Formats: sequence, structure tokens, C-alpha cells
Amino acid sequence: MRLRELLDGDELGLRLLVGRGAGDGPDGVPDRLISAVPTIDLADPGRFLTGGELVLTGLAWWRGDGDAEPFVRVLARAGVTALAAGEVEHRLVPHDLVRACRLHGVPLVAVPPETSFATITERVLHRLPRLHRRDVGSLAAMVERHRRLLADRAAPDSVLELLRQSLGLDVRVLSATGRQIAGAQPALRPGTASALAARYLAARRAREEAPYRVGVGERLYCLVPVPGAAGPAAELGDWLVVVEAGTGSPTAPDVELLDRLVELLADARSAHERSNAARRDLARRSLDLVSDSGVPAEEIPVRLRSTAQAVISGVGTWPRCQYVVAGGEWQGGRPVPASALRVLLEEALVQEGGAAPVSAQDIAATVDGDEVVLMVLAPGAALDHAALRRRLSAALARWLGPADSVCVGVGTPVADPGNARRGLAEARNALRIAREGPERVTVRGPADLTAHILSLLPLIPADARRAFAERHLGPLRDHDRRHRTQLLATLEAFLDCDASWSRTAARLRLHVNSLRQRVARIEEVTGTDLGRLETRLDFLAALRAV
Repeated sequence: MRLRELLDGDELGLRLLVGRGAGDGPDGVPDRLISAVPTIDLADPGRFLTGGELVLTGLAWWRGDGDAEPFVRVLARAGVTALAAGEVEHRLVPHDLVRACRLHGVPLVAVPPETSFATITERVLHRLPRLHRRDVGSLAAMVERHRRLLADRAAPDSVLELLRQSLGLDVRVLSATGRQIAGAQPALRPGTASALAARYLAARRAREEAPYRVGVGERLYCLVPVPGAAGPAAELGDWLVVVEAGTGSPTAPDVELLDRLVELLADARSAHERSNAARRDLARRSLDLVSDSGVPAEEIPVRLRSTAQAVISGVGTWPRCQYVVAGGEWQGGRPVPASALRVLLEEALVQEGGAAPVSAQDIAATVDGDEVVLMVLAPGAALDHAALRRRLSAALARWLGPADSVCVGVGTPVADPGNARRGLAEARNALRIAREGPERVTVRGPADLTAHILSLLPLIPADARRAFAERHLGPLRDHDRRHRTQLLATLEAFLDCDASWSRTAARLRLHVNSLRQRVARIEEVTGTDLGRLETRLDFLAALRAV
């Protein structure tokens, strides 16, 4: 029976609330076949569905706005024909349910209080041929599954959910850092996912032949790489299929199924990389415009808006963004490939509990020499530097050596394209500050530039800093060397004690009068007056510059 025929019967009083989707007739009423009529009032109906059903629900599971979307999402993935909602429980069909059905393209039918679900079920079953009812339902479900597989080749979650429902097979897709990209929920425990990713990278670098069989605890997993782009950062951007494996050797049908699944996921990865390419183009064009000193400042907003509109379809305004710039060094001073850093930063940003609630679609990245520049699009809040450093450290744990380093600079959020140049400059300046840090992974932001005037020293070229320090401290160093005095150490202690005579004397174990004589000698040798704040700041900067 078709849904259209059920709706045409006036005696049932059914009303179509949502019905313009794929497979609809010319007048907008769905022409889909009904293969079964289950009544479901559980919040998660997935295990009872195979596709083609007219699902009847009394809405006992609905309590308020937000409850409908997960319920309808499961129906859409299962490929049901329609959802019929009774009006007895809430006296009407909640708008939350109407909105969710429109979002997922699931036809929605309102069932009035006077019409029983038993009457609807009897009407449908009466039309199905008695001898072939089960076969027709199975065939319709199979056709619907095939239709969904063809339509959702670029949506891994839909394909993997169909496998779970049809075969009870839990399949997950992980990144090379252990982040779950798609697949069964709940996700693997972080320790398990991290161990699987580490084993995958080790096998790949050892040129072992896939699939890889890996044991974690008492469980055995099969890992298969999903083909993708090549390049120096390829392994870090890899996708891997994770399936819990049995103790015996895989059968031929198992291998065939896995091969076909990897082909579908390769299409999904290609679609993902194509969308990444558009965002990277946006980042490249934005960087070129903002960095080009020949572009007048007043023209930048207009050009950036048009660039965003040209690259990101449907964008009518400048996307609020935050610039992130990063660079790294291997032991010995060789730069870490910027393309690899780009992947690692993207992973660190999108991981759950990361620096900001952003998705992979919110990041536009490009490479600028040995540095990577990211535009984090429309973040709800400024990036959390501590969370970014924590996630980045975790992503780098198995990849960087003990003497290697990665530094990251973050600018303030840019709400208007007229401030883009300043936001990028802040990120670059923060990166210069980060390069001075002793940590293996260092993240700095605008607050680190303004917390103290001396934090601006790294923005001055190294040669200029050395010359400045030598001009102020050289005479004292020469005097100490010739006369075996400790004027330089005295000056450093004096400044460190905020020019307090008593505290400095106590630290150096001198009488205050002896300290005054030393300070007077420092002023004589350098031709300065340490009673002036400007003089003390100059000497403090000189000491920090070396």
C-alpha cells in the first residue's frame, strides 16, 4: 500500500503535516510504499526498523523541545516511509516534531484522537498480499537501503548506521590521532582509540600489509586504512576503519564486505577533502589580501567579504573568525613541515573537549612558508589557550622527539573584516613570543603581549636586542672582568628587588651603606641615574634581552 492511498481515505481523518521530500508525487503527497506498521513509543526506535515502515507513535517519549530531533534522525537513517503521530497524548502534534521531520525529510502524518492505531494497522495489512507480505516488505526495505546507500555515499555515519542495523556490525572511522570521525556510539574509550591509532601509525611506517589485527586489552580489532591524498602529512590525515574482529581468520564474505565499505568511505573522504580545499582557498586568499601592504586598508573589508562569498557558497557576510599561526622545529633547527602542522592543529581544535566548540567545517587553513595559518570560522567563544596546548601536546606525543618543538600564536576574534589585518598581526606577534618559550609545545595569545611591557622584547630583531644589551651592560661586564667586582650581579639583584635597598642588601648579605656604594659605582661606570624609572626599565630590558 502506498502512503497516498492511506491519506486519501477521509474516514481515518489523517492529515499530512510534512510531505515534500525525495520520492514524492507531483502534488507533494509521498508515493512511498508501506511495508510494515509498527507502533513505537521508545526514545530510540532504531533496533525495530529495517526500512519502509509507517511508524505509529503516541508520543509518550516526547517531553519537550529537543526530544524530537534524535528520534526522527534515527527514523531517517533507517529509511522509514513516514511517521504517524497521535494527538491524544498532547492534544496536537508538537511543533518540535514538525521541525525535526522537515529537517530530516521524514513525512509526518497527524492522527486525530478518534482514530485508533489498530484501525490504521488493519487498513494497511489488509492491502498487503497474504502469501507474499513478508517478501514484499523485505524487498521494499532492501530497495530503500540501496537507495539510501547511493544517496549517502559522502555521509559515513548513514552508511555505518545501516550496517549496524542490518548486520549488528559496529564500525568506526578514526583519525590518525584517535579522534572518532564517524561510526557507532558510544565512541571507543580515549585510551583504546589512542592505542589503535598509535599501532596503525607504527604499522604504516613499518610498511606492514593491511589489514592490521591489533589487540587492546582483551579485545581484538581489525584496522584498514581509507585511501586518500598523498604528501608529507598524509599519515597524519589518514582515516582508518576499525572493526572488532573474531579470533579466527576472516572469511571471504567478511573481506568482501570490508573492501566495499572502504570504497564507500574513500568516496566520503574525497568529499571531505574537496570541502577542505574550498576553505583552504578562503584562507589563502584572505592571507594574501591581509598580508599585501599594497592593498589600501579601506579596501580590505570589501575584498575579504567578496572573497568569502566567492569561496563559501551561501555566505552573505564576513564569517567571524580567529587567526592561529604555528611553526615548529626539529632538533637541529630544521622546520617541521607546515602541512603536517596544519593537520595536527585541525585535529587538536576539533577534538571533543578541545580549545573551542568547532567542527572540521569551521577551520580554513593554509601554508605560508614554514608556518601554517588557520582561520577558525565563527567560534562561539575565544579559543582556550590551555585546552589548545593540552590537545596539541596529546596529538604530538607520539610524533615529536624530546628536542623538537611546536609554537602557536593566537589572535583576538575578528568580527569585522576591517580588523582582519590586526588579528593576523596579533597572531604572528604571539607566535614570536611563543618561540621564546622553553616548553615543547607553547601557545601564546594577545594577553601574553600585553601582560608586561617586557613581553614585547621578542618582537624586536635579535641583532637589535643584542646591541641594546651590550650598550647598557657591556661597561659593567668589562669593569667586573678587569677589577674582579660584582657590579652586574648587584644591578640584577637591585632590579629584581624592585630597587628596595633593604631587600637587596639582605639578598646580597651586604650592609645598606656598602650597597649604596656599589650602586653609585654602577651609575658612574654607565653614566646613568638608577633613581629614574626609565633607567631601571632600560637596564631590566637589557638583562632580559640577553
